[in-house]
Amino acid sequence: MPYLERDTRAFWRASLALLFAGYATFSLLYCVQPLLPAFSATFGVSPAQSSFSLSLTTAALALAIFVAGFVSEGWSRHRLMTASLTASSVLTLAVAFAPHWHQLLVLRALEGLALGGVPAVAMAYLAEEVHPDGLGLAMGLYVGGTAIGGMAGRVITGIVADLFGWRVSIATIGVLGILSMLAFRALLPPSRHFVPRRGLGFAHHSSALAKHLATPGLPVLFLMAFVLMGSFVTLYNYIGYRLLAPPYQLSQTAIGAIFVVYLMGVVASPLSGRMADMFGRGRVLIASLVLMLTGLALTMLHPIAAIAGGIACVTFGFFAGHAVASGWVGRMATAAKGQAAALYLLAYYLGSSIVGSYGGRVWAAHGWDGVASLVALLLLCGIVAAWRLRVRERAAAE
Repeated sequence: MPYLERDTRAFWRASLALLFAGYATFSLLYCVQPLLPAFSATFGVSPAQSSFSLSLTTAALALAIFVAGFVSEGWSRHRLMTASLTASSVLTLAVAFAPHWHQLLVLRALEGLALGGVPAVAMAYLAEEVHPDGLGLAMGLYVGGTAIGGMAGRVITGIVADLFGWRVSIATIGVLGILSMLAFRALLPPSRHFVPRRGLGFAHHSSALAKHLATPGLPVLFLMAFVLMGSFVTLYNYIGYRLLAPPYQLSQTAIGAIFVVYLMGVVASPLSGRMADMFGRGRVLIASLVLMLTGLALTMLHPIAAIAGGIACVTFGFFAGHAVASGWVGRMATAAKGQAAALYLLAYYLGSSIVGSYGGRVWAAHGWDGVASLVALLLLCGIVAAWRLRVRERAAAE
């Protein structure tokens, strides 16, 4: 069966469908991030405790993705992603009505489990169905959809929360998630190169897992996922606390306006995919991490313009790096691509959960300088790892 070729109608239908899926996933997942201070005020919890509304979700998502990577080998890609988007949207609506803090946390954890059927399966679908010449662009468009979702989840939530309260803002994101699911369901072409295989036993899955961990370069990409997401989420989790406090004392709407720079990801993802196809993935990955480190340095300055510029640089670098690294996993894995994508995303969301939560303690003890130092250490580790990938890439080319 032919692959989805770039510039064909089927290619763009698939890319647009997965853009909607990426939008829904990230908007549902991160809609609580600008509301962490509001949760602290409403439920009387600390910043570190408030961050659990996101960290528990990403931890549950990491577990669900790992399981989904194996289960997806025996399920329809289309049905699994549709069911996942539907359930997570309904659970988001339930979060809006949660009367107590612990009930909210339970619902958010369940939402993370429900979302697990999208990310790894979406990456596997693209790796299987799209011609290798267009995979960088298609993966970039999918990651660009996550950028739109992340921006909408923050900006829409912030504005609606200022006008009508945080409960209405979360309900709004839930309704938009349902609409995105309907668009995804209507647009996605059926799989041509994937046939569900039921009854695969533990031996098959453990063998595939061991093969991925033994494949040169793949474990380094998994580490890269942890570094990228851990750095990015930690910065976004606690920059809101800094901007709400003196001397800035910005409103939720004003902070949401700054997060419009999240749209940088819409440009960065497909652009980095094209550049990686042209100049090599290692080079683009190193440049992305260096840009994130530069943006982090800008956030340590006092002027609000410097902070906003720093957030923009970190955002651009994150989405560029994630688009390259996630696409590289699909090409490096020779078989069982769903499991390989699941391992990448397991590390990705563990970075969000572990570093994002620990950042709350660092914020309480050392303020923004401490948070920035934590993120800088992670990024430096990422640059070393990206350099190793670049050396391996160059050796393979020669």
